Formats: sequence, C-alpha cells, structure tokens
Amino acid sequence: MCGIVGYIGKREAFPILLSGLKRLLYRGYDSYGFALINNGKEIVCFKKPGKLDNWESRLLKMKFEGKIGIAHSRWSTHGEPSELNAHPHWDCQKNIYLVHNGIIENYQTLKSILEKEGHKIISETDTEIIVHLIEKFYKGNLERAVMEALKLLEGAYGLAVVHKNQNRIIAARKGSPLIIGIGKGEMFVASDAAAILKHTKKVVYLKDGEVANITANKFRVRNLDGKKVEKEVEEIKWTLGQIEKKGFKHFMLKEIFEQPESLENALRGRLKQSKIKLSLDIDINSIKRIIVVSCGTSWHSALITKHLIEGFTRIPVEVDYASEFRYRRPVVKKGDLVVGISQSGETADTLGAMREAKARGAKTLGIINVVGSTISREVDSGIFLHAGPEIGVASTKAFTSQLMTLSLLALYIQQERGNKVNREILRELKNIPSKVEKILENTRAIKKIAKKFKDSKGFLYLGRGVNFPIALEGALKLKEISYIHAEGYPAGEMKHGPIALIDKNMPVLFLATKSCTYDKIMSNIQEIKARKGKVIAVVNRNDKRIRKIADYIIEVPKTEEYLSPILNTISLQLLAYHIADLRGIDPDYPRHLAKSVTCE
Repeated sequence: MCGIVGYIGKREAFPILLSGLKRLLYRGYDSYGFALINNGKEIVCFKKPGKLDNWESRLLKMKFEGKIGIAHSRWSTHGEPSELNAHPHWDCQKNIYLVHNGIIENYQTLKSILEKEGHKIISETDTEIIVHLIEKFYKGNLERAVMEALKLLEGAYGLAVVHKNQNRIIAARKGSPLIIGIGKGEMFVASDAAAILKHTKKVVYLKDGEVANITANKFRVRNLDGKKVEKEVEEIKWTLGQIEKKGFKHFMLKEIFEQPESLENALRGRLKQSKIKLSLDIDINSIKRIIVVSCGTSWHSALITKHLIEGFTRIPVEVDYASEFRYRRPVVKKGDLVVGISQSGETADTLGAMREAKARGAKTLGIINVVGSTISREVDSGIFLHAGPEIGVASTKAFTSQLMTLSLLALYIQQERGNKVNREILRELKNIPSKVEKILENTRAIKKIAKKFKDSKGFLYLGRGVNFPIALEGALKLKEISYIHAEGYPAGEMKHGPIALIDKNMPVLFLATKSCTYDKIMSNIQEIKARKGKVIAVVNRNDKRIRKIADYIIEVPKTEEYLSPILNTISLQLLAYHIADLRGIDPDYPRHLAKSVTCE
C-alpha cells in the first residue's frame, strides 16, 4: 500500500531515496517525505502532502546531504493527507525518525498511556505512537528499543527507523512486506523490490516478527525474543526494463499489450503432449471440497474458478471474499483445499484467510504473481503466474494470467483424478495468446466507442454463465479508473431491478459471445432495445444476428466457452482505459486506490 525506501552506504542517500519513491508511486499515495542523517549528525526532514511530481524539480535543487536516510509515500489510513500526518514521524527530542506501513489497532490505548507520561503527540496517525514508544525504551541501543516497542503493538507494520547518533537502520515487519537489498558497501530497505532494483538484485525477505539491524556493510536479523535468525540471500529474476513504459503512454496500456506474452508465460512448461504439468505438494484425490478466497479483481477470477473446477471435475467449489472469510466462523476441515488468489501475494485479507484455513486443518494453495511474497511462503503449495511486474493499479495482465493458470489447475485436477481431459480445450489454450493479439489490433474501433460514451453518467455490464464475472470485472475497471459509476449483473437478473435504469442515455454492455446461453442473451438485448437503451455487444466475429440489433459491436475471436472470459476481458480493459484517458484521468494512479492492500 504505502511505500518505504531506505539507504545506508557511501553514496549520497537522497537521489537514491527519490528515485526509489518514484518507482513506488503505482502503489497509491497522497503524501511523501524524507529523513536523512547529515554529516553533522543532525536529521534533516522534508515532507509534503500531494504528488511527488509537483515538488520533484524543487527537491533536486535542495541540498539534502547524508549517507543514511529513509523515505515514504503514504496512503492514508489514520488522519487526512497533510504535512503533519505525512511520514517520517519523530520523537519528542527529534532524535529518532520512523516510516511505517500498516495499521496499529491498539494505538488509542497506547496514545493515552504515552500522553500521560508526557509525550506530545502532534499528528492524527497511528504511526507516531510507534516512534514515541521507541523513545520510551531507548537507552543507547536502537535495535533493543525497537524490539521492546514492537512487543506492545497490535496490528500490522513494516517499518524503518533511524537515530541521529547511530549509523544504522532498524527494519521490522509484521503483516506488511519489507525486504533488504544487499550492495557493495551499501544496503537498502524497501517495501517493494521495484524501488531498489536499479541498484541491486540481491535481496533478503523479512518474515513476520523479524527485526533487522542494518549497517553499510552487513545486516543481522533477530526475532522479537532476541534470537538470531539465519537468512537466505535471494536474487530477483526480473529486470528494470520490465517496469519501464517502453513508449506507451501509461503502464496500464503497456500491460494490456503485454498479455500475449504473459499468457504464453503462464502456459510455458505446463502443457506438454496433452498433459498438464503442475508441481503441487497436494494429494488431489483426497480433496472433497474447494474454497477460493480473494479480493477485488482476484475475486472475479475466483468466481470463474468455480465454473471451471465444478464443470471439469464435479468437485463442489465455494467462493468467498477474503475480507469476510475469517469473521463468519467458516466451516473448514480436513479434506478441504483452500485456494488463495493474490497478484502481490501480500493482500492482508487473503493472507489472513489462508492462515485461518490452515489453522483449521485445510490444505492451502496460492495463485500468486510475486515470487518470495508472504502468501507464496506460507501456503502448502503454490502456482506462480509468471506475468512479470504489474505496475498499473488496475490489474490487467495479472488477471488474465490468473484465468489461464486457473484453467490449467481445473484441468490438472480433472486429469489427476483419472478423468478424461477435453482435448479441444487443451488445444485451444495454446491459441489464446495469438487470439489476444488479434483483439489488440482492434483497439482503434474500441477507442471510437469510448469517445461516444466517455461522458456517460453510468454503465450497465451484463453477462451470463462463465462471463457473468467478466461483467463484474468490466464494471470494476470502468469505475476504478474513469470514475463513472458502473454495475455488473447476471443478464438474467436484469428484469429483477436494473431494468428500471434503462433509458436512451444508459449504455448497456453485453458479453454476447457464443455460449449455451446465447439465445437468452439475445432476448435480454431485445428487452434493452425495446426501452431505447444503447447496446454495446462483445461478440464473436461474423456474428450477424446481434450485429443487426446492437448499436455498437466489439468483435473477439471465437474460442471454447470456458476460455472466453480471457478474450472477452481484453476488450473491456481497452474500453475502460480509453474512456479514462479521454476524460483526462491518469489510469495508472486512480484516486484513493493502492496497488496492494497490505493492511485491513
């Protein structure tokens, strides 16, 4: 959610912190700040609400000196965006400075105790409480003071702390991702590898309850009891070039156009001679029920997973919002497989749901894009998407890679349980990337439709069967990046309420590719036309029936019905993108949204 960058070494820290923060802007933020220990052993702090872009040129002219520093981009949880609420925060004596991701649930109780002890709390944030706790325990050993403070906290944190008299950074995590980057005579701290990839590919992933004591030449990790923890140094596989725009106007558009490649990557090595190859440490034949938990766009892929697995294997599947799963006392037991879907592998609600399921005796499986993420480390088994880094806040290529990977999972379960796998679907899986390329060639036609409807007040997206979740996904994309209200509905439910919205100004988008419910969709379109609604239809090429009655047509290649969501969603991504762009909205940074929600 928020972004953290830290540096200690022989170079000037400020340019490194600034470039690192710029790499994290896709995570969503409303303020930013820096704290550097200058050569005179004083800490210089600068922080502002608003966009970093507005201050970047002036910041570069300011002489921020120091070879140790921490920086932060904030997405508000406690307290509005303001200079006081922006990070870093400091103690009463302005000796200790801290940046923090996460939410401290017992901060009000701790605040009352600290204020009674004479601490002056000046911000509205929960974060400031942490730095005052560290001040309370500080007796010359910063690492020990941090550890004592953390023992009192309830909630989630990823944090970096500096003291003006100590040449070190103390970093710690619980529920919010944090990594250490290892250079030559220098070290880095970051909440996301993108921030430090320019400088090093060697990283150490901190786990919950671990505290790192970092100097320019080495690091040491302990748990909260003070016991030393041996850490493995890992290497990041993707490159800096993969997160550049490469000539595209926005990251979102670049990532839409990367989908033929990302879908190929999801397939690579997993489909050989009509056999699905997945390395899962799970006894497939012991599964009696599958529960899929996820949030946002990943929840839509979970809904499609239900269609796929039940259709191919007849194993019952339940789909749950991860944010609700733990709080309804879920019935989970041995013989259940709980599948968690998360692009980042750090989604707090999904991680919590997986931990709950594991504690109740279920096997867990993660569908994850980020190698080394918390979920990928905690589940019994996992399947990586291999979509590459996704920078745009609105998920595009990660979503279609989820659909491809989950299709493979459903077919794999069918195969491992001794059932005959549909060879037509296996063959068609290989054709999906090239068919996506054909849709991307049609972007001009989709942009023309976007121009017609960019000023609409609302949209209705309708689909049936396996494409109902794509109606939800299409509506979500439009809402989150263009700020036009949109709703996704099962087309069969239209008469049970939404039809009251229909008039000549209401655009209604139908997912009307060939399926077992095609004739039903035809009837639904006729009902909209009879009420003068404007119909946009996503259809297969050479569909003459719907072309005669729809106002606007978006064509996609024909494919197997179970795989049609992958193709259909591409056109909806393009439509949402072009509407946002034509409205003058930057789709990479939609207001109030963050790429990865790492706290509840």
